Amino acid sequence: MSSMDIKEIMTLLPHRYPFLLVDRVINCDVSTGIQALKNVSMNEPFFQGHFPGKPVMPGVLIIEAMAQATSILAKAMATADTPENAIYYLAGIDKARFKRPVEPGDQLHMDVQLIKQRRGIWLFAGKAFVDDKLVASAEIMCTPRDM
Repeated sequence: MSSMDIKEIMTLLPHRYPFLLVDRVINCDVSTGIQALKNVSMNEPFFQGHFPGKPVMPGVLIIEAMAQATSILAKAMATADTPENAIYYLAGIDKARFKRPVEPGDQLHMDVQLIKQRRGIWLFAGKAFVDDKLVASAEIMCTPRDM
């Protein structure tokens, strides 16, 4: 897999609007990781209440966007013993850090790499950037389960 548009992404992720938070995959390679995008629009439903007059993308949704990119990468790395229709469930978040706000009009660039896989738990390092500036980072754990 290399690049993917939204139609291809929707074949891999069960999420749909308003919770599909990956708009495009720039590159997905099992040896180098995944680079994906989320275009942040003023029309996002969370901006109505977070925060009126100063819209900021919630940090948990930045983590969720990285977790969705992680799921796409995990599917690309699936092994023979992974269920064919597996959904990669979030199993844990460690070392989450938020450096700057994400606002309407920003393009969130996500970069995720595998750290290790052991006994059905996958551990990834994720970073999110806007204009080449780090906005968030976290270690993301996921596990595949049959649909």
